[in-house]
Amino acid sequence: MSLKCENIVKTYNKTDVLKNINLEIEHGKIYGLIGRNGAGKTTLLSVMTAQNPVTGGTVTYDGMPVWENQKALDHLCFSRELNAATTFGPNTMKIKEYLKTASIFYPKWDKQMAEQLINLFHLDVKKRISKISKGMMSMVTVIVALASKADITIMDEPVAGLDVVAREQFYRLILEEYTNTGRTFIISTHIIEEAADVFEEVIILKEGMVVCKENTQDLLSRSFHVSGNAEYVDAACAGLTMHRVNKMGRSKGVTVILEKGQEIANGYDVTIQPVSLQELFLAVCGEENAV
Repeated sequence: MSLKCENIVKTYNKTDVLKNINLEIEHGKIYGLIGRNGAGKTTLLSVMTAQNPVTGGTVTYDGMPVWENQKALDHLCFSRELNAATTFGPNTMKIKEYLKTASIFYPKWDKQMAEQLINLFHLDVKKRISKISKGMMSMVTVIVALASKADITIMDEPVAGLDVVAREQFYRLILEEYTNTGRTFIISTHIIEEAADVFEEVIILKEGMVVCKENTQDLLSRSFHVSGNAEYVDAACAGLTMHRVNKMGRSKGVTVILEKGQEIANGYDVTIQPVSLQELFLAVCGEENAV
């Protein structure tokens, strides 16, 4: 079972927000979706779960189109950021009402898990969504995502507004649920460094295009920062694609991602260091050159 995007295009006001996206989400993995603001992450996730129609291309789950197909949608959950001011209006739901409504949409809804998470997060379910903090809103979205028991569960900025203790608790819950059930998770987040160890695969979205989809550890194992005298750096990295080139006087620093059969040339006085996922993301999606 997999979720496939084939040649996906999404256009707003004659601007392509998603550009020919081809992506397969395989069963039993935790994916991280990262990209700058405006890269198209939320749009892609909403298209994948039929909450937003495509301009072109198809999205299928286990070979079934997801658009207006409840049989396919029963396997998917998209839990996104809540915004009480724009989503609910003046007569907002109480937390318990919101969760009860959410449970209707998911055939595998686990009421016991929802109650356990409510207690774990110390949520007052009688409070209205409009009256709770951003962190508490995130806790509500996490409850929906986990209690849905959906085969593919997609979470958009699930740790927004959470403090470091709550974020650690979130990652632990995800790993426990993944270990116990083998569910597939797609997590979109701006807090890359602390989530990197959770992501089995990382998807990098840049300007509406998927520029990377790869096993996280495999990608990092062949990604390096090379620095030193500019002439030596250029020689050591000859033939390699250089990302985020930084120059200062005669010194130069670049990030390289080695493809199969490539290597950084020996014999030059340069410093070679591994990079973190956040550093790699900055190299791929940040400014192209800084001089």
